[in-house]
Amino acid sequence: MIQASDVLLLPGWQNSGPGHWQTLWEQQHGFVRVEQHDWMRPLRGDWNARLEEVLLAQSAPVVLVAHSLGCALVAAWAAHSRNTGRVRGALLVAPPELERDDLRVMLPGWAPMARQRLPFASVLVASSDDPYASLAHAQGLAQAWGSRLVDAGPRGHLNAESGLGDWPEGLALLQSLQSPRAL
Repeated sequence: MIQASDVLLLPGWQNSGPGHWQTLWEQQHGFVRVEQHDWMRPLRGDWNARLEEVLLAQSAPVVLVAHSLGCALVAAWAAHSRNTGRVRGALLVAPPELERDDLRVMLPGWAPMARQRLPFASVLVASSDDPYASLAHAQGLAQAWGSRLVDAGPRGHLNAESGLGDWPEGLALLQSLQSPRAL
């Protein structure tokens, strides 16, 4: 069973709104959202520092649940933190293709995305028609990060507009990261 305090939600750019599955999980399960200082102009260094601060305040190892830019945050943080042992696993949903010109302009300072192997178990969920990243990009990230790839089919950016509701399939993937054999 998942303990609410053992799960940190990492929204992407502009945060996760009222109908987003991360918000529904926070409301229904009590998971902890990592609040960033500036959701509209995200600075990688600031976001990394905030994740580190929240992680160090946790009493037990956690599972990270990242959406979109939150996935880039996990990879960047893991590349530099000495506290990666405090993470049991990560659910990485819809990582954007930050090297694309349009996204590089909208999110300066985030490209290139860190591509080192993650030092904890991870599952990467991607859609085959995400407007912010190709499935081939997600496959490459999954391989680089050592993540298990789950193809969610044609579901857009896997956000509120995707009609996922409270996304029971995602919750099942999160629970799989909690089991000893996933670690």
